[in-house]
Amino acid sequence: MALLRPPALLLALVVSELHCLPWFINVSESQGPGTTIHSFSFNCTAHMPMLELVHVQPPTTFFNQPSLSRWQKIYVGTVTLNSLARLDALAVNHYELQLRFTCGNNVTEGPLYVYVYRDPGYSPCSGRFASPAGEIIQVRETVTPGAQLYTLLLPGLELQHAQISINSAQDPPYFPGPFSINGQGWLLAPSQGLKGQAGKVFQLQILVTFGQNRSCHGMLKVKVLPVPSSQISFLGQARNITILDDLAPGSQVVQVRAQGFDVRYEILSPVPCPLFSIGREDGVVRTTAPLELAQAWGTAVTRLQVKAYERLRPWASVDLDLTVNVRSVNRWPPRCLPAMLVTEIPETTPVGTVLNTFTCTDPDSPGSTLNYELRFHSPPGPASLCLRGRALEVNATLDCDTPGACFQHAASILVLDGGQPLMTTEVPVLVMVIPVNEFSPACVPHTFRIREDAGPHTLLGSVVGTDKDYPHNSIEYDISGGPTAFSVDRLSGTPTPGLGWKGGTRVDCKLRLWAPLLGEIHLLGSLDYELQTLYRLTVLVTDQSQDQDPTHRRSGSCTITIEVEDVNDHAPECQPPFQELTIYAPLGRSVEVTKVSCWVPQEPQRLVFSYSIVGGNSQSRFSLQGPILVHNNMLGPPWPEQPHTHELLIRVADAGPSIPHLSATATVIVHLVPWSTSTAATRTRSAAVTSMTTPLLVTDTEAFWQPEPWFVVVLTVTSALFLLALGWLFSRLFQGLAQMLQTPRKPAQALLLNSIQGTEESIEGFMEAPRMEMPQTPSSVMSLQLFDGRAQDSRTGRDYLFNTLTGARRWL
Repeated sequence: MALLRPPALLLALVVSELHCLPWFINVSESQGPGTTIHSFSFNCTAHMPMLELVHVQPPTTFFNQPSLSRWQKIYVGTVTLNSLARLDALAVNHYELQLRFTCGNNVTEGPLYVYVYRDPGYSPCSGRFASPAGEIIQVRETVTPGAQLYTLLLPGLELQHAQISINSAQDPPYFPGPFSINGQGWLLAPSQGLKGQAGKVFQLQILVTFGQNRSCHGMLKVKVLPVPSSQISFLGQARNITILDDLAPGSQVVQVRAQGFDVRYEILSPVPCPLFSIGREDGVVRTTAPLELAQAWGTAVTRLQVKAYERLRPWASVDLDLTVNVRSVNRWPPRCLPAMLVTEIPETTPVGTVLNTFTCTDPDSPGSTLNYELRFHSPPGPASLCLRGRALEVNATLDCDTPGACFQHAASILVLDGGQPLMTTEVPVLVMVIPVNEFSPACVPHTFRIREDAGPHTLLGSVVGTDKDYPHNSIEYDISGGPTAFSVDRLSGTPTPGLGWKGGTRVDCKLRLWAPLLGEIHLLGSLDYELQTLYRLTVLVTDQSQDQDPTHRRSGSCTITIEVEDVNDHAPECQPPFQELTIYAPLGRSVEVTKVSCWVPQEPQRLVFSYSIVGGNSQSRFSLQGPILVHNNMLGPPWPEQPHTHELLIRVADAGPSIPHLSATATVIVHLVPWSTSTAATRTRSAAVTSMTTPLLVTDTEAFWQPEPWFVVVLTVTSALFLLALGWLFSRLFQGLAQMLQTPRKPAQALLLNSIQGTEESIEGFMEAPRMEMPQTPSSVMSLQLFDGRAQDSRTGRDYLFNTLTGARRWL
């Protein structure tokens, strides 16, 4: 398995494979806890690797288990010193760490050799010697005066010519004599010895000077231990005895026994001892007076120091400390104030609020410590209340906003004394949680649609109000301002099994439940889509019966949008409803007769209509192209030779999604004059004269185009560029003509003449084209030719002027 090795923090070591172990690391002895000794990276992509420290030689706890962290796809292992590490090159300068790397089923082990080298600048005052607590040594009080107690010469100081001295005071009478340090760094006992100094602790401040004006401080504590007696000693004995205060004088309390020859016992303290005595020979401790705690509370605890010694050698003795606890005999249970707790708290009471602090006393033992326990009855479980010492507190949030959550908490506090037999007192507790109106009701904005022909009392929909407070459905509805065409039911709803109501009061039961109350919105008046298409209502939702105070009510609101749907109740109207026209029908052409103009005055936005000819269209020679009536004379013979009148009925119906579809009928009377030769022109003229008595409608439509400003700018710039290019072209042409004039003129004149003639012929051909399209009218008609109308040919799209009397046309 490949091993990637980045630079280590202390030494850069490059390896490529794991089998390249062992590794060799040099570490200064000045490195402290937490120092990174070595770090290396592994490539293990398919499994979760493990890096372990198997063992260390020589055994030590200076090294932590290697840590393994991941960086991208590379795992980095680190070996560090732990918090107890104290490296000393003079003590141990070589450690061997056996490491084990596991990647899936591949396990590889290798050693890591750590060499500790000397650091000349490292301070020798370290470890417990340099700590604030200092180094503690223990010696017997029988130690020989001037004896060697401790070696203060620290490793390596002999090479630095260190000087060690005591710089703290050693004044009598606490010190029997001064401690000293010789040239070899040994701490020596005082020349007076330590006899009689058992139990004392002598604190010595040590100054170590080394190198060039370098120094450090340390502390030594010398604890003097007594010499145990090897001839007399107490056997295993309980040092704390508890008795009842009803023991009669002379009753046995305890018997102490000591191992020795001809042992005697006596009480060393208190002297005199008014309550207890000890048998000189048997060691039995007895009462000497009544122990009534009610009369003498000072007899509750007595500390006795008993001495055992040999009769023949009184100096061979040993002491024993006994503690006698006198406990009163339990006769009365504890008394508490209050003896019963009944209270009401709102559901918003904060957690930690103290409801009451109980004060209980033990008549048998005034001032004694009592134990308090909280026991729940209904509901079970210590979720809402807790007992901290003698104080009853709110332990959790009190919530009345879920069914069955707002109830009475019945519990009891059990008070126990510590007497024999155990006596208890139970304090009943009843805590009633009062609901509080915390939240404002809310409703969701909604949009309803209604037809404009809906009648009064029509139900549009319902507004659903919700309230986080319990009961969640006790809501009133009202409309704030707005149009009077709508109303909302103040109270409505449907009962379902679960919770019931009686006399306006919520009754908790298991068989009735009210569904969420719905504010039903009704229509009161009539609607008109043409007058108003949108209504906005502000619906107020107000809760009720959510608080102990009936006047404490909260409200919310939401916006209800009512969209009026259009109902087609107005038929279109045509202007004019009656038209009478005279047209000339040339053979093989279609002629636009008129345009039917219709709209709905009450609904000017309605612009889509359907048009159809429902009467008078004989031989189907008339058709509609949208609102435009067209006469088609291209259907072939027979063509009418005499003027003919057609009375057309055009049905105009509104189109689109609105229903029902209403329609109107426009009447168009068309006097059709056929277009014929000169022999028929007289008939045509007479027919035209007779038709002069009828009204004539001429429609002239002019298209108006207003371009955008940017288009005008672009067109102007383009025109200017075109004129510049045209001017340059003409200048080039004139220059060419000037050059040609300097050459023989006849071929040029012939060429120019041919060019000019060709141009004139093309112009004349272009001008004659419209002339060829002009019909051959009789001379008598052309003499009276006056144009009083303008129209557009439906086939070619070209505009032309026409005379309604003669039918003559002039193309534009």
